[in-house]
Amino acid sequence: MSTETKAIELKEVYHLYSSGTPFEKEALKNVNISVSKGEFIGIIGHTGSGKSTLIQHFNGLLKPTSGTVLVNGQDIHSEKANKRSIRQKVGLVFQYPEHQLFEMTIFKDVAFGPKNMGLSEEEVKKRVEESLRIVGIGPDMYEKSPFELSGGQKRRVAIAGVLAMQPEVLILDEPTAGLDPRGRDEILAEIQNLHQTLGITIILVSHSMEDIARFVHRLIVMHRGTVAFDDVPKEVFLHVEELESMGLAVPQITYVMHQLKARGFDVPLDVLTLDEAVKVIRSQLGMQK
Repeated sequence: MSTETKAIELKEVYHLYSSGTPFEKEALKNVNISVSKGEFIGIIGHTGSGKSTLIQHFNGLLKPTSGTVLVNGQDIHSEKANKRSIRQKVGLVFQYPEHQLFEMTIFKDVAFGPKNMGLSEEEVKKRVEESLRIVGIGPDMYEKSPFELSGGQKRRVAIAGVLAMQPEVLILDEPTAGLDPRGRDEILAEIQNLHQTLGITIILVSHSMEDIARFVHRLIVMHRGTVAFDDVPKEVFLHVEELESMGLAVPQITYVMHQLKARGFDVPLDVLTLDEAVKVIRSQLGMQK
């Protein structure tokens, strides 16, 4: 049995909002999740499923009503825990993070977190430049106001601001919300690049099944405060009827495969992406390439 320290662990976590009042709501019920270092995990769920409540437990923004949250094996709500240090290790980029931009220049905005860590001016500068380079923003943009940028560029600056604190885990809540297709693809490519080059753990919350299918290696489905599924995407998306009963869908390509199967074609049902589908259909037609 592996003794590896997990990046994040939730053990028997319950979370009640407005506990003890007529408005009491159980947002999380007996949630047990273990996140290994270097994983790329997707989280999906209908509105009100507990997704947002869940991710705010990962770095201690919310405290469970009962249960335990561990980061690198340490109980983050113990008396000895340093919450500030934990939030530097587990960076959370909220939905529409551009609303959190507030400094006069891009450089100053990204420098805000590292400065608050008490780092030297030289180290702050190094981290800001490196983070902006990673998200594809060059020195010619440093002195621009973040408010002059496009939606996708603002999103990149917000991600750079979290990266500058050098987190071990990066949580992104709907990072492509409201972006045009090009902006969406660019942001997702940056996120995939971060995972591949820095090796950091990434947790991606998304409502786009296509994005989830393309990028994540493991998929957690939340439903009414519980973990309904936790497996590789190919396995999760085989449960079409259960997912639809939760108000969710599967990737469009998966629906196409189901229709082909219903019409007598011998195709696998766990095809999730266009590239996979092209290979399968070419094979059915006897085409080599």
